Amino acid sequence: MKIKGTVYKLEKIEDDVNCDYIISGKYKFQSEDKSFLAKHIFEDIEPGINDKITRGDFLVGGYNFGCGSTREQALQALLAAGIKVIIAKSFAHTFYRNAFNNGFLLIECNTDYMETKDEIEIDLKNNFLRNINKQLGIKMVPIEPAILKIYYDGGIINHLKKNKGRYNL
Repeated sequence: MKIKGTVYKLEKIEDDVNCDYIISGKYKFQSEDKSFLAKHIFEDIEPGINDKITRGDFLVGGYNFGCGSTREQALQALLAAGIKVIIAKSFAHTFYRNAFNNGFLLIECNTDYMETKDEIEIDLKNNFLRNINKQLGIKMVPIEPAILKIYYDGGIINHLKKNKGRYNL
């Protein structure tokens, strides 16, 4: 499976992007409306980001993306904002599993050669990412087949529904 998209690389902070940066604590419990949460992503570190991203964009960060206390609202806000994929050098473990359980694709690889507006093609079968603008290929950290299956099914809930309440990994 190949997935194409356009990069939006975080400008103010790359490493240790915690869930409170993704959606500020002041909004987490104010509303369960995902579109409300989407309007406030990265508000404390990159005000106006919603004017810069487009539905389907690939969000690019650095090391330890999604660290801190992991809450569903962070992922829900990113999904509602239209972020299609997050590419980072590494992810906090809980955030990583939670993302796939919610049907969200995360890619681990070197992000040094990615800039905002670069066109990217992800080849999940071959664990390879191609920066079309820079004509550069980057090897990705392989995603475990069981986790990839959950992603293909649209998240853990859909996976369980599809398999009558059983894991079929």
